[in-house]
Amino acid sequence: MAGSDENNPGIIGQANFQGGFRAGGGKFGLGGGHNRRALSSIDRNIIEAPPYPYAINKNVFSEKHADRNKKPPIPAHRPITRKFAAQMSNKQQLIPEEAKKPLQLVPNPSESEDYSIIDVEDYKETDDVPMFVQHTEAMLEEIDRMEEIEMEDIGEEPVVDIDSCDKKNTLAVVEYIDDLYVHYKKAESSCCVPPDYIAQQSDINERMRAILIDWLIEVHYKFELMDETLYLTINLIDRFLAAQPVVRRRLQLVGVTAMLLACKYEEVSVPVVEDFIVISDKAYSRKEVLEMEKLMVNTLQFNLSVPTPYVFMRRFLKAAQADTKIELLSFYMIEMCLVEYEMLKFPPSLLAAAAIFTAQCTLCGFQHWSKTCEWHSNYSEEHLLECSRLMVNFHQKSGTGKLTGVHRKYSTSKYGYAAKTDPANFLLATRF
Repeated sequence: MAGSDENNPGIIGQANFQGGFRAGGGKFGLGGGHNRRALSSIDRNIIEAPPYPYAINKNVFSEKHADRNKKPPIPAHRPITRKFAAQMSNKQQLIPEEAKKPLQLVPNPSESEDYSIIDVEDYKETDDVPMFVQHTEAMLEEIDRMEEIEMEDIGEEPVVDIDSCDKKNTLAVVEYIDDLYVHYKKAESSCCVPPDYIAQQSDINERMRAILIDWLIEVHYKFELMDETLYLTINLIDRFLAAQPVVRRRLQLVGVTAMLLACKYEEVSVPVVEDFIVISDKAYSRKEVLEMEKLMVNTLQFNLSVPTPYVFMRRFLKAAQADTKIELLSFYMIEMCLVEYEMLKFPPSLLAAAAIFTAQCTLCGFQHWSKTCEWHSNYSEEHLLECSRLMVNFHQKSGTGKLTGVHRKYSTSKYGYAAKTDPANFLLATRF
């Protein structure tokens, strides 16, 4: 029996194979034999481009021979593995004529008069639905779904990172500012008073409360105290009156004592007791003020760290990217609410959000509440509209009546004449 060329090491030239084959040995050679051809010829037939020199094709051999001394081809951009080369080579082989015919899943009506075109809906009427119909419907549904998601993403307003500019400001506590306001939101419910607490008082009513707070706003303005002091003062008064019965004669004493406590908590330079005695027209003595102070802190169990509307105002104004006009008008709105007893039914965070929303609507002339404001406040326009409409009513009547302390305060140049802004009357026509 004649010997095979593949067992004759003398005809095998040097080659460098991927996978650890040694030159001069192995099963495949670069030349010799009528059933062998060079790897460069195989690669050219496979991808019609300069092949990678390390590719090996195990499955297909041609009658053509390559020049043994030809230089190695230039490597392609993508290396051809053995498996990939075999798959591509198989596609180049001659296939029977029957295999070249396209597969007809539905008979051609022109070949026979008995055949008819089958619609996809016909398959749905039966239980036997072909696999290609299921795959096609699934792909179309997925494409439609992705298009809808893309359209929603395009039309949806993005939420702005309002703390990105303060990452280097250590006082802004960007790392846990969101956690702080989550805590404030949970704590505000325990710091609110019942909206009908004044009914428990036998000698005072809501009108007297409004007169007291309107006077305290003027005292706060005269003493040039911080904004936080005013909001904490109102909170202390309401919480004390909700827990302790007070006669009419001592109601003003409760007010000045609450402001004294708030000043000690918030202010750097605290007004002395004599200042409050003078501002109250010496209606009370120093001893009475100190005794009321002791009674108040014990009644409140020394809990003075409460989230007031001012705490939420600062955060929501930042989310709204408010300018000075919106800021001053927002504080004007919420200070009018401090006087009104009926606004106690709203939590502090809702009051703050509604004040900013109303101010934006007043200056813009239309309803405006961004996704960023909604994200940080957790209130939508629908949640704010009831409170906002009440604020518009207060704005319309702020310059009339006897309680005009807030209106006169915000009619000055220091507060940008915010009280002279026309109210957003269009909000009253909105129905929810």
